[in-house]
Parts: sequence; C-alpha cells; structure tokens
Amino acid sequence: MSVAVKICGLSTPETLAAALESGADYVGFVFFPKSPRHVTLEQAAALAAQARGKAKIVALTVDADDALLAAIASTVKPDLIQAHGSETSERIAAIKALTGVGVMKALKVAGPEDIAAAKDYAAVADLLLFDAKAPASLKDALPGGNGLSFDWSLLADGRGGHRFMLSGGLTPENVAEAVRVTGARLVDVSSGVESTPGIKDPERIRKFIEAVKSSG
Repeated sequence: MSVAVKICGLSTPETLAAALESGADYVGFVFFPKSPRHVTLEQAAALAAQARGKAKIVALTVDADDALLAAIASTVKPDLIQAHGSETSERIAAIKALTGVGVMKALKVAGPEDIAAAKDYAAVADLLLFDAKAPASLKDALPGGNGLSFDWSLLADGRGGHRFMLSGGLTPENVAEAVRVTGARLVDVSSGVESTPGIKDPERIRKFIEAVKSSG
C-alpha cells in the first residue's frame, strides 16, 4: 500500500490544481488568521469545490470556537477537521458532535513523553498527527508550519500506536527517510513545498508527492 500524502496550507486554485494533478490524497485549508496560509470561508469553499471527489478535504483550525467550526462544516463541508491547538480530548469529542465531521488531532512532539500523551486522544480522535514542537526561543512560532522536524526515531517500532499522520519539517529531500524510520503511512507537508512562507511551489509539490509514492 502506498503512503498517502496531505498538502496543507493551499490557498490558490493553481497550487491546489498542482497538488491534485500530482496525486495528493488530502488537501488542507488553514483557518488561522496569524498564518500566512490563512483562507476565508469563501475562499475555502471554492477550493473545496475544486477538490471534492479528487482528494479528502481537511480544515485546519486552532482552538476554534463553536461558531467558526459550525460555519466551516456547513460552508466548506470538509472530510476532516484538523484540531491544531491545545484542544483536550473532551473538546475533540465535542467538535465531532457539533460538526458531524471526523477530527484529526495534531500533537506537538519534542520528546517521548509527547508520544505517550497521544493515548489520551487515541480513543476519540479519528486520526492523530505528530508535528514538531517549536522551541520557546523561536520568535513568532505558529502552531504548525514552522519547518521544524522532531526525532523520527521516537515513532520507530510502532510507537506511534494509533493510526497517525507524520508532519513537521518534511521536504522532497527527506520525506522518504522519514517514512522509512517511522513506518508512517500518511504524511503531511506545508512549508516544505513553499518558495516563501504561504506561497506553494508547484514543482516542489510534485517532487514531494513523487518522493513519497516511490518510498512506499
């Protein structure tokens, strides 16, 4: 079975088309105003219409309130909501109940204790995403998309447990090695396929997906 790919932080029809034509399995739209990848509900709805039936649609949120979540569910109609903030397992259950949409919980990793903490979410989240935890010294760090990776060996030998997606600092150049070490069957990229923050590079998207598919 080949490894599935999510291209996150897409914001234009052209770069979304590049992702779809290259074989992306998931496409992600970011609802977080501080991010250079942020899109409005209207933009995301148009992009979702372009992607529907070709790839799974993921709406990335950060500690979103009920009003925003309900608006995303009704306007964008995503296949998954990605909770990328400090949401508790109880909040994940509440998001699922409110929206009727599956939820992927992003967990920030710096050490083995962060992998162990995943068990609190495994029973309620449909999918876990392991991303790198930004160090306190990183000024203006975002919840994700900082281009940082973590020690992949923390996920070696099946320690990821529950079905997971690997994220954090992945690029066309290192993703095959990341898959080899972690055994991930799902990978996620955002900054690793950009020319500048928030601006996706179609050629890097193509190279990333090609590297992933050949690694599986």
